Amino acid sequence: MKTLRVLLVLALLYGFWILLSGFFTPFLLAAGFFCSLGVTLLCLRLGLLDSEDRGLRWNLKPIGYLIWLIVEMIKSSWQVTRIILHPALPISPSLVRFRPSQTTALGLVVHAHSITLTPGTYTVEASADEFLVHGLTSSGADGDVDSETDRRVRALEFR
Repeated sequence: MKTLRVLLVLALLYGFWILLSGFFTPFLLAAGFFCSLGVTLLCLRLGLLDSEDRGLRWNLKPIGYLIWLIVEMIKSSWQVTRIILHPALPISPSLVRFRPSQTTALGLVVHAHSITLTPGTYTVEASADEFLVHGLTSSGADGDVDSETDRRVRALEFR
C-alpha cells in the first residue's frame, strides 16, 4: 500500500510538472521526472506520506467542498464589487477572533486559506486555538465566526 502511495505521489507531481511546463523536450521531461522523484523521496524520508495525507478524507467530499468554495468566492466577489462601486463606499473594516473547530493541522490550513480566498476577508493569524480574521465589512468578518466554512471543513476531517 505504501508503494502504491509513493507511486501515486510521484505520478501526480510529474503530471503537475508537465501541466505547468507545457514543454515536451526530452531534457525538460527528464528534469521534471527527476525533480518529482527527488521531492517524492524527500517526502518519504520525512515521513509525510505516512501521516499528512490522512487529514482529509479521500473521497468526493473535497470536490464538493471545492465547488461550494468557488460559488462562495463568486458571491463574495460580487458583494465586494458592489461595495467598491457604491458612491458612498460603505466599508467598515473590522477584526474578529474566533476558535476554529478543526482538529488536524491540514483542516486548520484549509479553513484559514478558504477564508483568505473569499474576497473581502483575510486570515491575519491562524493557530489551533484561534483565528484572527480581517473583513472589509463588519458583517463579512462576523460571518466567519461559527460559519458554514468551518462546518464544511470539519466534515472533511478524519475524526
